[in-house]
Amino acid sequence: MKFEDLITEINGFGRFQKMILCISFVGRFTIPCHFLLSNFIAAVPSHHCDISFLDAEGIFGNLSREQKLTVSIPAQDDGTPASCHMFSYPQFHLLTNSSSSAELPVVQCQNGWEYDNSTFISTLATQWDLVCDNKGLNKAVTTIFFVGVMFGAAFFGGMSDRFGRKPMLLVSFISGMAFTLASIFSSSFIMFAVLRFFSGFTITGIVIVSTVLNVEWVDIQHRRLVCIIDSMAWAVGSTSLSLIAFCIRDWRWLTVAVTSPLLLSTILWWWVPESARWLIANGKAEKAHYYLHKCAVMNCKEEVISRIKPEALSIIVTDGGKKNYSYLDLVRTPKMRRLALLTGTIWFCVATMTYGISLNITGFGLNMYLTQFVYGAIEVPSKLMVYYLLEKIGRRKTEAGAQLLAGISLMINIFIPKDQWVGRTVVAVLGKGFAVAAFCTIVLYSSELYPTVLRQNGMGYNSFLGRLGVSVAPLVLLLDSFWGHFSQTILCSVALIASLVAWQLPETRDRCLPETIEDVEGPGVMFRSQESRCAQKNKKQKTKQLEQFQGPFKMFY
Repeated sequence: MKFEDLITEINGFGRFQKMILCISFVGRFTIPCHFLLSNFIAAVPSHHCDISFLDAEGIFGNLSREQKLTVSIPAQDDGTPASCHMFSYPQFHLLTNSSSSAELPVVQCQNGWEYDNSTFISTLATQWDLVCDNKGLNKAVTTIFFVGVMFGAAFFGGMSDRFGRKPMLLVSFISGMAFTLASIFSSSFIMFAVLRFFSGFTITGIVIVSTVLNVEWVDIQHRRLVCIIDSMAWAVGSTSLSLIAFCIRDWRWLTVAVTSPLLLSTILWWWVPESARWLIANGKAEKAHYYLHKCAVMNCKEEVISRIKPEALSIIVTDGGKKNYSYLDLVRTPKMRRLALLTGTIWFCVATMTYGISLNITGFGLNMYLTQFVYGAIEVPSKLMVYYLLEKIGRRKTEAGAQLLAGISLMINIFIPKDQWVGRTVVAVLGKGFAVAAFCTIVLYSSELYPTVLRQNGMGYNSFLGRLGVSVAPLVLLLDSFWGHFSQTILCSVALIASLVAWQLPETRDRCLPETIEDVEGPGVMFRSQESRCAQKNKKQKTKQLEQFQGPFKMFY
């Protein structure tokens, strides 16, 4: 008996599967909001030294605001007040003499800063004065968050394979919400940074667990559709963030707003089923039968599951429940070791390239809210293209082709003069579209390549390397200070390397998902069609098991 046969018989994409997708969509909506939240909560508004203490001493007399700034703060080249310096003492002669103030003695701001609140009511910068000498701490917020995401991916991947998908999903919902909401009550930047780390650590479990859970409950024909629906949550969340941030200009209330969907997700979690594949692989046939029965009833296929007893499910995988798997099992056998090396390389490369492009696209001439909206909207046609290509040409060609075209786009931009911003922007947007297509494809591709007993470990390991790539991307962009096209050259090279690596992976279109390590290590098993692989698997069942169970369940053999 093969699990794909059973899922197909009870409708592999019925009401039950659609319910799981809708519930996971709510939780996944918050992921891009938190990943991109620093664009708004860590924004630095226009600012200059606070001179109110001079006004309190009566030094200015009846001067207007503009005159007070003129005599207290040196002007920059564009005429605006300097952000980090003020005159050591008021220069009243500047009111009548328009000579340059460059030679006048200045000091650092003595009494804090005054911020322009026309765009933001409050940000991290205004909360803890993260400007001038401390401006680097704003960028550190993003790095700290993604370091948490990186370690959280490895943690939730391993724990989900050990304790199940459903329990760890609840842990991610509750802990992610708790740490994020606790961060808004931070009394210092250090306290906020620590809580932000744990927010990233816990919230990443949502995407790690839900991706695998969705794939494990649908049949082969609908895997690509599930992949696209999952990825559309990112596009919806990314575009919605711009609208939410436009309406809420205070960093605390913005954080609450993008976290609030997790409360609904926690309530809906009660309707989330455990993965029947995982239960069977871990020797819990009784509970697997319970969830399969619920699926069959909701999909109006109760007559199918009524003919199957729980003990019959135990022959689906032969080593279920006999071993606890860990990350070490990814490298213990040769083909698993090769698979981990190839997929890990692709995840690192595609993450570095995607975020490198996203952080380096300029020239739109739009404000930050509209730019964020455009970045999210670009992903929609890219993912619709992936939905079409996954079926027409397969996973391997889609992944390798998307990486190749992204690399070509980056290469073209190296030779376009920087003053031709329209052409550079169009090519950069195309590059981002191809990068998003590659990212979307590799998520589904990886979940199909790893066996059930190691799928969460594999996805956790890959996500860890992907988040490492995200952390590296800003550092790559800093290399432009040595040569203007340095970062583009590196990102182009990374994309082309990933394209070559993707060609080394086996195709998984219309294949049964591997259940055990033996399914991967077996000779050529990953390359067989669904029919031949399932037929060979059934042939290997022991004669005694066939005699005991084949009668009532002939349709599955």
